[in-house]
Amino acid sequence: MSFFWHHERMPDAVAPVDPLAIDYRPLVGPVSRDEVRAFRSHAKANGVDGSPLDVRPLLLAVVLALFLLGVIGSGLGDVLSAGTAPPAGMIVVLIAGLAVIAAGILFAARASTRKWERWMRLSQFAQANRMHFATSSPDPGYPGMIFTRGDSRRATDHMMSTAGRFFDLGNYQYTTGSGRSRRTSYWGFLAFKLDRNLPNMVLDSRSNNGFFGTNLPESFGRNQVLSLEGDFDRHFTLYAPKEYERDALYLFTPDLMALLIDEASPFDVEIVDDWMFIYSARPFDSLQPASYQRLFSIMATVGAKTLSQSARYSDERAIAPGMIAPQGARLRRGVSVLSVVAVTGIGAYWIWSLFFDR
Repeated sequence: MSFFWHHERMPDAVAPVDPLAIDYRPLVGPVSRDEVRAFRSHAKANGVDGSPLDVRPLLLAVVLALFLLGVIGSGLGDVLSAGTAPPAGMIVVLIAGLAVIAAGILFAARASTRKWERWMRLSQFAQANRMHFATSSPDPGYPGMIFTRGDSRRATDHMMSTAGRFFDLGNYQYTTGSGRSRRTSYWGFLAFKLDRNLPNMVLDSRSNNGFFGTNLPESFGRNQVLSLEGDFDRHFTLYAPKEYERDALYLFTPDLMALLIDEASPFDVEIVDDWMFIYSARPFDSLQPASYQRLFSIMATVGAKTLSQSARYSDERAIAPGMIAPQGARLRRGVSVLSVVAVTGIGAYWIWSLFFDR
């Protein structure tokens, strides 16, 4: 965990962050190499390890250079043993191999500099806006669906509020499978603290779905789909627990639906316990002010309206005030279209092999 300074969660305030009060200058202003070097020295002195550098470009350059050198290796030995001057082409290939290695080293060095510059900008952006920045944070531990899958979970380019209502945003990754089927999934996320527990509800954005349906890592039973009025269903598929349809309609009023369409239609949304999560199918560009402007706008509109609309909500089925009954606390999982296609394909192949492939 690479925190730049100690953080303690502050008490929630009533209002979310004001998008117009955010200072974006640290993300786009000019910086010098001396500033980056000074920041790197200060960060390392405070325990920031810098995380492993992606050495794949350097390794590729070395492999290519070794191949070029290998091409001329045997011939160069014969030429030197004969005491004759090597051909011009052989010298060119030798120089090219050394140049490729040098280019790989230079590329790796520049990548390291760009990484530290990005972290410096993000750290200064956080300081300017009462946030806490961490280069990488292991397993945030939230109840949202992307945070409970796989292993090697971590948030990167990670921002958290240090005053006012708590929010947390950044990029997130986890790894699933094993061996050759091991795969890392990457997301952008926003976690927004609500004032009370609500039933588990998911808004699956139609704009980021693929050929086989949802891009979400979980599938939900189709008997939990709730259709809303207007053209809302063209933008989102709403999942709400069975017998909680009235609760969902209480929360998703026409004005909240309009805000979701205008502000959050490219993203998936999950409400679980006392959290609202925004999921991006692609990691956020952490140095683009537009990325943060969009997220802060979602908090100021969708988040604020969700807070006001749910201020008096209570689950009458729960055994204690402020709680959600078990049947409403989590959606029931379903079977994905991709899984059905895979099983059907395997079954068809087995039948073909058993009766026809003889």
